[in-house]
Amino acid sequence: MSDLNFQNGDKPRHLSLIFVVLLYPVAIVGRRFIGILDHVGEVFYLLVDTTRWFLRGVFRSQYRLGKSAIVSQICRIGVQSIFIVALVAGAVGLILALQLSPPLDDFGQRDKIANIITVAVLRELGPLIGAIVLTGFAGASIAAEIGTMVVSEEIEALEASALNPVRFLVVPRLLAASVSMTALGVISSFCSIVAALSISVTVLEIPYQTYVDNMLTQAKLVDFLTGVVKGGVFGTLIGIIACTNGLKVTGGAAGVGRATTYTVVECIVAIVVADLVFTAIFFALGLF
Repeated sequence: MSDLNFQNGDKPRHLSLIFVVLLYPVAIVGRRFIGILDHVGEVFYLLVDTTRWFLRGVFRSQYRLGKSAIVSQICRIGVQSIFIVALVAGAVGLILALQLSPPLDDFGQRDKIANIITVAVLRELGPLIGAIVLTGFAGASIAAEIGTMVVSEEIEALEASALNPVRFLVVPRLLAASVSMTALGVISSFCSIVAALSISVTVLEIPYQTYVDNMLTQAKLVDFLTGVVKGGVFGTLIGIIACTNGLKVTGGAAGVGRATTYTVVECIVAIVVADLVFTAIFFALGLF
């Protein structure tokens, strides 16, 4: 009888253990999901605050934007990224031309390489390549720079001097990232197309005039404009995510390293998701 009572007494404990085992994964997923929503809210709030300060600088004379700071950030973020973006985009253009040649040869349509590459680069690959390169080149740098300011208490010094960190730190970097990414997207597309053209004419023996005619026939103004819009949005995402992660750094040097890592990962995920959303919208509107 005592053994039976002992076993019956163990039943609630066994059931509780079962519930813990079953609900633990749910708790982990829920905690991660809430953490993601919280971080998205932080990014959105900073974007709204940055927009507010930008509009104040545009429409109110007492709030100047600091043109020298913006130009300095554009030079640091955009100008210094041109070479690496051009190099990567040109390599991608060469790869696409060489990869497309064998399957198109089976249909006797090698000259259609121009049509495919032009559309793919203008709509997708140009701004996407530029954004991914800029994420590693400038996004991580912005997060580390602002994070170091937080660790060294420079942000607190600004606030103690009645200087808003968003106005003096975030606004110039966000504007610079957006403007630079818009230009880099165009540069990336141009380099990819020129690289594909050069190897198609020299190695694949496609007549130059045929390649150019096919390219101009296929390309439309809307293809170029969609790439420009994507570039601006991608740059905004890179700038705001990097600034958010930099401002929330805790834990000293290790926290700066975590913020840099999170910035690169989050920017790439946000860029790909935004690209998917844009593609779905443009497809639904019949812009392709």
